[in-house]
Amino acid sequence: MRQNRGCVTRQARCSSKPKTRTKSHISWQVSRTRMAWGRFPCPNLDMATPHLVEVSVSALHEQLASLRLCEPRAVDAIELSLTRHGQLTPVEVFAHDGELQVLDGFKRLQAARRLGWKQLRTQQHALSTAEAIVMLVQVHGNRSLAELEEAWLVRALVREHGLTQGAVGERLGRHKSWVCRRMILAEGLEPQVQAWVRLGLVVPRAAVELAALPRGNQSVAGELVMKRGLTVRQTQLLVHQLVEADGAQLQQLLTRWSEQGAPSGQVAGRPAVRKARSEADWMSTDILTLHRSAARLQARLMGNGLYAAPEGLRELMGESLRALVPVLQSLKDVIADHCDGQKDRSKHDSHLA
Repeated sequence: MRQNRGCVTRQARCSSKPKTRTKSHISWQVSRTRMAWGRFPCPNLDMATPHLVEVSVSALHEQLASLRLCEPRAVDAIELSLTRHGQLTPVEVFAHDGELQVLDGFKRLQAARRLGWKQLRTQQHALSTAEAIVMLVQVHGNRSLAELEEAWLVRALVREHGLTQGAVGERLGRHKSWVCRRMILAEGLEPQVQAWVRLGLVVPRAAVELAALPRGNQSVAGELVMKRGLTVRQTQLLVHQLVEADGAQLQQLLTRWSEQGAPSGQVAGRPAVRKARSEADWMSTDILTLHRSAARLQARLMGNGLYAAPEGLRELMGESLRALVPVLQSLKDVIADHCDGQKDRSKHDSHLA
């Protein structure tokens, strides 16, 4: 009887639910789904509708710039894009203490200053600084933020804005252990090494490897990385050897690396030299890549993806698509000639047999 009453109760609850869902309910469901995948977190963040405004370059401030990396080559590429095509994407900003702070678009701002631009198109958001940091993670998702940048963002939320690690994980759609690892990285890596990363002297991935060393040895190993121009895999090997070495072997190991550089060998059980790929391997990879890219591009074009882009970007994408037509036509002719020639050769070989 209990089981039947439970079934009746569940049926009554299901039947009492409205069949139509409101727009806010659907948005909440989408936010929950995205948070579950760790892509666009914090569904309870009050995201007011932003508005586009032309703002003077001198009125834009960069309080959050210390939480991001800004490579000079990336700024050069943005500068070239602004020169050729103008500003295609607005700079994301928010108001704080009466000033407009940049949320995303630091490279665009630096490039505009180089070019002497007076104004930039901005998209303004009504957010607090903590909410702006969360949105900064949302804008980039899981793609373009380096692990060290994620660590800086997490540390800012915990140390400067008083959030617990559990609250940060909830807002970013991450597990508490992920937040803890980022905190360890941000506070365990020596400030000197972090400064080298900001200056472009040490790549972020190499700095993450150096964080596995005690704080007293990180700067010494970092100097070796810069002096010898070590790659990330070589840095990984150096750190592995330093961790395994005792006090007597440590100085000898550092001296050998300083004089001779990276020895030949294996890193973390992987072969130091990759197996050479044949021409057939490369061709098979290219064929598979073309199949996937063509299907993906066709689906996006059929879904009106081109018309959903901003006007300036839509024109640029249209030019690129038109330039792609003769390339594909040429590839089609080469494939036809090659296949026809292969058929003729097969017939000739079968006739000789």
